[in-house]
Amino acid sequence: MENENQKMNEKEEIIFNSIRKNPYISQQELADILDLSRPTVANLISGLIRKGRILGKAYILNESKQIICVGGANVDRKFYMKEKAQLGTSNPVRSSQSAGGVARNIAENLGRLGKEVVLLTACGTDADWEAIVQASDTYMNLDYVTAFPSISTGSYTAVLEGNGDLLVALADMEAYEHLTPGTLRKNESLLARSSAIVADLNCPKETLAYLGNFAETSQVPLVLVPVSSPKMARLPEQLQQVTWLIANRDETETHFNMKIESDEDWRLAVKKWLDEGIQNVVITNGKHGAMAGNRDEGIIHEPAIVAAEIRDVTGAGDAFCSAVIYAWLEGKTLRETVLAGSVNAYKTLLSEFTVRQNLSTSELQKDLEEIK
Repeated sequence: MENENQKMNEKEEIIFNSIRKNPYISQQELADILDLSRPTVANLISGLIRKGRILGKAYILNESKQIICVGGANVDRKFYMKEKAQLGTSNPVRSSQSAGGVARNIAENLGRLGKEVVLLTACGTDADWEAIVQASDTYMNLDYVTAFPSISTGSYTAVLEGNGDLLVALADMEAYEHLTPGTLRKNESLLARSSAIVADLNCPKETLAYLGNFAETSQVPLVLVPVSSPKMARLPEQLQQVTWLIANRDETETHFNMKIESDEDWRLAVKKWLDEGIQNVVITNGKHGAMAGNRDEGIIHEPAIVAAEIRDVTGAGDAFCSAVIYAWLEGKTLRETVLAGSVNAYKTLLSEFTVRQNLSTSELQKDLEEIK
């Protein structure tokens, strides 16, 4: 029991009082009362157990398979230039702070889409982590995060130009070096029961290799999401165990030491990834859209949905990955899957938030119908 004196928020109070009146109330009944998804209610109940408000484990997540997201969870600080940037002097900006990190962002997107998600990451025991918890625990289970008192929680600082384009970014990702195979082995039963493991390349190379071997042995799908071109060096040597790779053009160029300057190059790059044994591949290319392929459905191109006015580019790639994973788990075709990614990325570009606040299964369906 953590602390019985921690205050409950409004939703937690409704759940607490409903359970007090009817200890046998189902999570779905609570979800209907609150007009929330059942996974969101499950996470709220898990939080009440941590706070010591509910005793026992009767209301923890049920046996349905969860998506495990492994990798970065950090504080995002954004500075928006008010004028053209000048080096060597002070620049006027407006700033904001939110929870970020590729694995965490994907987890929040999937949680908002009604999926049960568990985040596995390494963090410090500091105010930054508390801020991440406050922003995240409604959408994902944080019970399996490993805290290290000696380290700082990861942080990402972006300076954005007036049009929303990234000018420079600073990333403190040392915390994730603690996300070792040994750290993950403590949660092997959780990993083995999952519907998919999604790992970003903030994880050390040996951890990604471990996850590949584990996924193959346990027959669990593995999705790899690169973070940046330099992190491509962490990609495992064996890629036959990878179910999905969702990379961008720069990351692909880095891996194959090639230039993608035409549609023919782009298509060839997808084929190269498939030849390495990956089952499904997507290569995104900004305003040019995405090229995707697998053995059964061939290689397809999905044009980008061009935003007339971009509010913020941060999080659009994570939104794309999340909707791809969601649509694939829902049994959609390759084209439908990539379209879902494109639509979610487009809508995220129109939002100032890293994860758009209106995302839900019904909202994504509505967005897809609008585009069609």
